[in-house]
Amino acid sequence: MTLAAMKMTDQTRKAEHFRALHIPGKPLLLFNIWDAGSAKAVAAAGAKVIATSSWSVANANGFSDGEQIPLAFAIENLRRIVGATDLPVTIDLESGYGDTPEVTAETIGLAIEAGAVGCNLEDSFPANGKLRETINQCERIRSARRTADAAGIRFFINARTDVFFQRPPAEHGNAMLEDAIERAHAYAEAGADGIFVPGLVDAKLIARFAQSSPLPVNVMVGNGTSPLQVLAEHGVARVSYGPSPYLTAMKALEERARTANV
Repeated sequence: MTLAAMKMTDQTRKAEHFRALHIPGKPLLLFNIWDAGSAKAVAAAGAKVIATSSWSVANANGFSDGEQIPLAFAIENLRRIVGATDLPVTIDLESGYGDTPEVTAETIGLAIEAGAVGCNLEDSFPANGKLRETINQCERIRSARRTADAAGIRFFINARTDVFFQRPPAEHGNAMLEDAIERAHAYAEAGADGIFVPGLVDAKLIARFAQSSPLPVNVMVGNGTSPLQVLAEHGVARVSYGPSPYLTAMKALEERARTANV
């Protein structure tokens, strides 16, 4: 077997394992990282999976979030992370670095070639955070799915909807919930494997969303988020920590530098 074939077989195995970890009621915990060093640290702590945070990757390298970090840089960073761990790696690809389905698919192809077994794909525009039309996002997901399937691995497309970033949590209600549920069904039909709802923190709304979603539900830990036990009881299958690990690490570094009187 050639080296390339061995790498693909390993990636295929990791992709299947990653997919199997999405169990409603027993959420997969993703303590998001930003480089090879942070990946090694989280792996050493006993993590099952390595997941990047685009915000953290960008800020760690002097960029703002919102696809300001060059795609080539993000992919090379991914390649180093994959090489630093034996765990499955999923990458936060923001909005796919392209408005058209074709360009989005090319981005997915680059991530797979670099060794990723999954990605996040947002349905908002990087420039202003406004939501894309559902039909347009579905076209992008379908194109990404075709590229992933052609690669021969069960690449996990985690469709992120930014419905709950459009208004503060105090204004979240039935209309927004119904919009997110409709998007979840549409994205599932388009070929998505999971649905990510960052910004949604109300426990009752999370429970209703999980009950109605055709896809494993991913929420992000933040101010006001219920304890993990409660999220599990409500049927959540995946919990992301987002930028908080990076912020915690940088705060600890700052405090340590201060005590050293640098």
